[in-house]
Amino acid sequence: MSTDADVIILGGGCAGLGLACHLSQYGGRAPRTVVLEQRNEYRNDRTWCFWGDDAAPYARLAGHQWRHLRVVGGGRCIDFDCGKTPYRMLAADAYYAATLQAIDANPQLSLHLGHSVLSEPEYAGGVWRIETSHGSISAGSLVDTRPKSASEQSPALLWQSFFGHEIETSEPVFDPLIADLMDFPEISDHRIAFIYVLPLTATRALVEYTVFAESPLPAPALQKGLDAALENRTRGSAYRTLRSEYGCIPMGGNEPTLAAGPANPSRVHAGLSAGAARPATGYAFQRLQRWGALCAQALVATGVPVPQAPDRLISRAMDRLFLHVLRAQPALAPALFSAMFADVDSRRLIRFLSDSGSLRDHAAVIAALPAGPFLKQLFTRKPSA
Repeated sequence: MSTDADVIILGGGCAGLGLACHLSQYGGRAPRTVVLEQRNEYRNDRTWCFWGDDAAPYARLAGHQWRHLRVVGGGRCIDFDCGKTPYRMLAADAYYAATLQAIDANPQLSLHLGHSVLSEPEYAGGVWRIETSHGSISAGSLVDTRPKSASEQSPALLWQSFFGHEIETSEPVFDPLIADLMDFPEISDHRIAFIYVLPLTATRALVEYTVFAESPLPAPALQKGLDAALENRTRGSAYRTLRSEYGCIPMGGNEPTLAAGPANPSRVHAGLSAGAARPATGYAFQRLQRWGALCAQALVATGVPVPQAPDRLISRAMDRLFLHVLRAQPALAPALFSAMFADVDSRRLIRFLSDSGSLRDHAAVIAALPAGPFLKQLFTRKPSA
């Protein structure tokens, strides 16, 4: 049966565009691919951050990087030296421009904006059919990267909710050489809250207020904390808001597993709703790029997509236990994060946080954390939890 395309990618966000960009690199060998995205245009609506050297995907497009990070909490102020793998910030407009250019450069690929999916994709006779706001389209393989609403998500151990403004101040109040990765302004028995500041110049910065809680929080619920953070960081200087960003990331509960694959291997789910984010941190960008490269390779070789690969057993176990401790004893969070950044060699910790850690790196992180809270969780929580 003839189809309109070989592959349909639902969702033109970070995951969908990344996969399309990897496919574009195969030139004429790339399958006929259609990306369907419901938005009508792309805006500079977010940033992605990661640790990486110059060879890391999109590293050279990152507009800002910091060798030094600061973590404040648990009675400590740590200056964390990233060395040869600086902490990089990639603006959405740079990523969108690069991926859209790659799609345009290969006639095998096309992007359709303003296309909403009207119903659940249907499969019959080896073909997927999608009903959209602009008519139906068919393909042999389907990659669904669309985000799910909080109610559609699998239960998460915690939710990371963040709300921030990129601001410009009338006076120089920021140090552009050091970013605040986590600054805990309060200790609470109910939730974990911290301030995240990426200084772009002495007068410009992204200031975010982030909360780890058992439920996702809307932006208005974070407004008071963000206002306090802005007041603290601007130190009385007048400022104007250039843009805002808000999001919620599930932490644990929806990560990929080693269980049997999907009932129909020609369809996979990908992106944050399919476990792309590291459960204990929420970092996802580089994980999505690694998945995109592998999925593109599989589509070119076999015509069948592959899902996000599961983390190694030791990483899954450590992340899950860490999240259980944070959920049970949120007041410990400042001390736990401070211990990691103060007492683990920076190269080891960056590898651990970037999913390339060795067993020794994992052991170093375990050794830096107090044993008591983790042993308590091991002996008190249910085995299935």
